[in-house]
Parts: sequence; structure tokens; C-alpha cells
Amino acid sequence: MDNINVTNKLNNNNNMNNLKSKRFVIRQSLIGKNVTIEFTNKKGVTHTYNHDKAYNIMKANLAKMACFIKYKSYTATNNIPVVLRNVELV
Repeated sequence: MDNINVTNKLNNNNNMNNLKSKRFVIRQSLIGKNVTIEFTNKKGVTHTYNHDKAYNIMKANLAKMACFIKYKSYTATNNIPVVLRNVELV
């Protein structure tokens, strides 16, 4: 498993999911759920991103990746993917 802790917070009567992870992750099971993910890489740098925004930017590339096709998941341990750097993801 991805060592992800799930916390549900009530915000203006809307259920908002926040995940904390040790790595960047895009999962097919999280698409459309407006999940905000925070991960800290090995260097201690913390990144926060909206899963749906990241997925929409990466969608074309993910559709070609064997890991996403087979496991319905994409992870990166050390940093966010290059295509997402310098992009507003929250």
C-alpha cells in the first residue's frame, strides 16, 4: 500500500478528503473525488496538489503508461512529475 493516511474534514457541509503521503500519487480510484494530497519527499520538501487537477494535466501520458494501465496507479517518490512543476495545483 502507499502509506497514505486518510482524514475526512467537514467543510461547509461538503465532505472534503485530504491525504498525506510519502510520495506523489495519481490513482484511478481517486479521480473525480476532489482529493487534496500532501506529500513530503525524501529531502523533506512538502508538495500539496489537487488530485483531479494533476490527473487532468497528466491524463494523456497516464493512458500510455504500463503502470497506470495495469495497476490503475502512478507514483513518484522523489519529486512531482516535470509536467506538473510550476503549475498551480491546489
